[in-house]
Amino acid sequence: MIIASNVSKKFGKLVALDNVSLTCNKGECIALIGPNGSGKTTLIKSILGMVVCNSGFITFNGKNISHDWKYRERIGYMPQIGRYPDNMTIGQMLEMMKDIRNQKNSLLDEDLIIQFKLNELLDKRMRTLSGGTRQKVSAALAFLFNPDVLILDEPTAGLDPVASEILKEKIIKEKEKGKLILITSHILSELDDLVTQIIYMQEGSLKFHKTIEALRLDTGQEKLSKAIASVMINA
Repeated sequence: MIIASNVSKKFGKLVALDNVSLTCNKGECIALIGPNGSGKTTLIKSILGMVVCNSGFITFNGKNISHDWKYRERIGYMPQIGRYPDNMTIGQMLEMMKDIRNQKNSLLDEDLIIQFKLNELLDKRMRTLSGGTRQKVSAALAFLFNPDVLILDEPTAGLDPVASEILKEKIIKEKEKGKLILITSHILSELDDLVTQIIYMQEGSLKFHKTIEALRLDTGQEKLSKAIASVMINA
């Protein structure tokens, strides 16, 4: 579904992506992990078309994304920190996004709006919201338009335990529908029950892309955090 072929990106002398190639298919929940500055965010922004690669290319369902911007309609993106107009209410934000996407009357996925009880907070202005509630709005918007691909950047950061479990259950449900889900997280324990594959990046390079089963078999570790640590110690 998404294929990156020899993708490189520099910001001045900084090499953010160094000849990265990977394939992400439908029905997979893939963890994109690595230390700060490893290139994760640049890769995500490249997939979203927010960063233009210096070399290489990315395809979405076989089409080069630089020639077909409409592919973005099929992606739901949850940023690590959502930036919203302070004076708008939650209700206005939702309506504005429906207008922008021109999907006001189409079949929407409002599960998270209801489960997070955002429908009871529609008159609340964005500037008054706690960080956790902003995260809930970001999550609800990512899933709202039934996208084929979900890209979730630190999705559980700032969420209380109940909200975090609601979101994780929703992610599993969408994966079972055959959607492709990419998740970045520094909290590896959050990913144990979710992900089917691991992409590990460091200093702009792809270090490995493995299934969870292969990673556990290679390391002899059941927990994801210990398996990753074992790989990097022995690298």
